[in-house]
Amino acid sequence: MSSFCKKISKIFFIITDFLFIIKLSNKREWKERDWLLPMEEYYEVLEQGTGELFEKKSRFLAIIISVHSEEEALTYIASRKKEFWDARHNCYAYIIGSQQEITRYSDDGEPSMSAGRPILEVMLAKHLTNSLVIVMRYFGGTLLGVGGLVRAYQGATLDALCHATLIRREIGSRYQINCQYDEYGKLEYLFQENQIVIQEILYEEKVRMMIILNQEEKEQILKLITEKTNGKASVEKLDIVAFGRSGKKIIFF
Repeated sequence: MSSFCKKISKIFFIITDFLFIIKLSNKREWKERDWLLPMEEYYEVLEQGTGELFEKKSRFLAIIISVHSEEEALTYIASRKKEFWDARHNCYAYIIGSQQEITRYSDDGEPSMSAGRPILEVMLAKHLTNSLVIVMRYFGGTLLGVGGLVRAYQGATLDALCHATLIRREIGSRYQINCQYDEYGKLEYLFQENQIVIQEILYEEKVRMMIILNQEEKEQILKLITEKTNGKASVEKLDIVAFGRSGKKIIFF
């Protein structure tokens, strides 16, 4: 595990250990969605990541991937169990749905609440969705106790997250902008300045551009389009989409 990931893990453990004790003592569901990030922000896995942690000779190997259905998640879990047949435990958690509607986890033989649930808590804290984390444990001969297992499974999960590429899931609208050729340069500069990706450009009688704006930037950008073209450019809202931005690319969900 890198030094940066170790620092992040140490801070995370201080918080989660405290919350874990409260959760066990109260015997009630913990409100994970209120922690760290606003509820409307969700992230998905763009590129999978792997992480590794050693604790008292036990090896914890974590993998995080993108999944979009329970069937896909369970198929992948089965394939990893087959590949890592010699691992003592294959613990996992997954979250599916635009609003995290489905959450599942498994301790796979570890003490209750010591593996799958802690993995899930990391994912919820990071506001992941449509994601699966599976952690394979190779037993090193020493019992770690519930607290030690929680730290190990969460540490391996955090290390996998450090090596994955995540993308923020946004809800927005697709717009078609129609403008005269002498207005095109102004709008192109406006979009570039505000990091708005032009999806498509059609050079016809007028210039037609397709852009996507999320809820936060919509009002400002539409106002600027009107100002820059003195109201000459027309704007047509086409549809509502779930998307993410990766550099100059738009990823649709």
